[in-house]
Amino acid sequence: MIYKAYALLALATLFWAANSIAGKFAVGHVSPMIIVTIRWASVMVALYLFKKDQIAADWAVIRPRLSYLLVLGAIGFTGFSVALFYALIYTTAVNASIMQGGTPLFVFAASFILFSSRIVKEQALGFILSFFGVIIVAVQGELANLFALNINFGDALMLLAILSYGVYTAALRSKPSIHWTSLMFVLCLGATLASLPLLVIEAAQGATQLPDAQGWLAVAYIIIFPSLLGQVFFIRAVELIGGNRASLFINLLPIWGALLAVTLVGETFHLYHATALVLIFAGIGLAEYGGRKLSRRKA
Repeated sequence: MIYKAYALLALATLFWAANSIAGKFAVGHVSPMIIVTIRWASVMVALYLFKKDQIAADWAVIRPRLSYLLVLGAIGFTGFSVALFYALIYTTAVNASIMQGGTPLFVFAASFILFSSRIVKEQALGFILSFFGVIIVAVQGELANLFALNINFGDALMLLAILSYGVYTAALRSKPSIHWTSLMFVLCLGATLASLPLLVIEAAQGATQLPDAQGWLAVAYIIIFPSLLGQVFFIRAVELIGGNRASLFINLLPIWGALLAVTLVGETFHLYHATALVLIFAGIGLAEYGGRKLSRRKA
């Protein structure tokens, strides 16, 4: 079971890493809110068309928790996506990918605040190491930038993105016991509804850009892989090993993202990126060790 979860998480993070690459290719070819709205509306409609009987069967369980799930979709899907795609206008795909390694820090913090989840010292140290890796990227390897609060606007948006997804991941713990397709449908419904006011704001600012051919290719990838398959794989992995442990594998995003950004986009990989990766992967190993130890204690 645990190795199945690991495989699902590896694929999910690969799809999500390529999401940043697709978002970078989309810059100048389709505006962010067009991507976000089409993304979640398309997945929502597809799920309803193919699984409406399952959704109907689960609706009695969904109804009492509908508001909770709609808000969850707005935070985890729309909040993250909007911050990510706007961030990619101002920062590199390498930076965006590596900074997503900081998501577990916010997952554990949210789990502690919302559910008083227990954290062992190895996990705490792992989070600190990962967080230092994120900060190194945000300040581009220069501590003077931190003290001067000289942080790239896109990197600041990425911090908001991982905060949104961290809260979402922790809150999945309280989801009702329903089929994954029903869960995804309601989350996508919440994401779509939340995206509409932002789409109107983008249009009012004259920033709307309908997709051209390259834009449509980017949107198609984003819909099929990170939006549908990636989310499904991640939700299933959370069911298998829990949100805290599953969230650690989001730290695989940096390595996937760096490789894809360098090979496909031609971005430069700097020494501070390598330093950040070392810290993030050290954090993964240490925190996962702590998670296993905690699980054995509970057993």
